[in-house]
Amino acid sequence: MTNTDLPLTGTHAGGETLPADVVELLSAIVQALELPVPSVARADEREHSRLLDSRVTDVLVTLSALLRYPDYPTLQVDAAYLRKRTANTPATYTPHRFEEQGGEG
Repeated sequence: MTNTDLPLTGTHAGGETLPADVVELLSAIVQALELPVPSVARADEREHSRLLDSRVTDVLVTLSALLRYPDYPTLQVDAAYLRKRTANTPATYTPHRFEEQGGEG
């Protein structure tokens, strides 16, 4: 299970609930930054690094604009921007294949 498979409700143990637009933006950030682990091939490791750098830049641009421009449209617009950028930059490298191991641990 990856982090994006978890239910994203924004409800915390103390009963506090984050606003839906905040949960939407945080979910888009997690989806942008969560990438499959690359295979051990150098080309795959380089591509993973390049893609992660690109996605981090997208998140930083989004958050910087949000902080610098209080009249910026909405958090939903920011979330949609990140989701679009994420969809336009899929992971094209070969992911690492974790072999099932017997026993505990």
